[in-house]
Amino acid sequence: MTTAKQAGLFDPLLEKAREKQPRIVLPEADQVKMVTAGIRAFKDGVATPILLGNPEQIRKAAEEGGEKMPESLRIIDSAELPDIERYAEQYTRIRGGGISPRVAARLVKRPLFYSGMLVATGGADGMIAGFTCPTARVCEAAGLTIGLKEGTETPSSFFIMEMPDGRTCLFADCALNIAPDPEQLADIAVSTGRSARALFGWTPVIAMLSFSTRGSASHELVDHVVEATKAAQRKADPDMVIDGEMQADTALVESVAAKKAPDSAVAGRANILIFPDLNSANIAYKLVQRLAGAGAYGPFLQGYDKPVCDLSRGATVDDIFMAIAVTAAQV
Repeated sequence: MTTAKQAGLFDPLLEKAREKQPRIVLPEADQVKMVTAGIRAFKDGVATPILLGNPEQIRKAAEEGGEKMPESLRIIDSAELPDIERYAEQYTRIRGGGISPRVAARLVKRPLFYSGMLVATGGADGMIAGFTCPTARVCEAAGLTIGLKEGTETPSSFFIMEMPDGRTCLFADCALNIAPDPEQLADIAVSTGRSARALFGWTPVIAMLSFSTRGSASHELVDHVVEATKAAQRKADPDMVIDGEMQADTALVESVAAKKAPDSAVAGRANILIFPDLNSANIAYKLVQRLAGAGAYGPFLQGYDKPVCDLSRGATVDDIFMAIAVTAAQV
């Protein structure tokens, strides 16, 4: 994720975040870049960070980042975590029993799990992590504490793609699900539509991509996308328009759409592209980024009951600031 080439791209997200200034917990706040970005987000009115870690190390990290710690910013000492017993009890209920209080207490003392429980119980509105730990650990903690949105069984991710011609699209899933089955692909489509609506206020126009358009090719991979399209349409929110299977040019170019899918409400108008697997999605976003000069921002997690964001371990302060803004805008 890099700084937007067109400043206007993220202006609506920043304004939406500033309207609410939600509480975003940062469980890696003792890292210089994390606390620096958190303080900037607080000063800019984008969010109210909750900093989790060793208070002395957090303040030292802020100084190293050239920021003065605001007195009103909340720091939770990781050595003296409040509400552990309550969180352990709540975690046991979330897991449906079958776990001892001692094990539950040990789990919720972990920074990622504690942050997840803070969100799950209403003490925070979202969480951002991953600067010092793998994506799998962030997803595990979020899944076991915050859980998934009702009707969703598959967490996923999306990229915001800023095209050179001024268009903005969402690509999914470019980071998490390697070979989603049709039901999982449907979940990815619906989750991405919800993300687009929450962030940009779009009416989601979702293309389920394939190498075939409307049966122009016969293959089990095409059948896979056809089945996923039907499942997505069943699961879709009322304002979502979903169609497939279709090729990428059919989804994006009106003149091509007029020839290949003239009766489609999506063809030629898509603002969300759902790729059939991680191979195609990851390759596509990087090709568009590197060869076409598009801005690629993400990946952002989706499908959880409350906003969760995973960071690259190479994230810059600007990256983290924007991740806070995107997460805050989804609250």
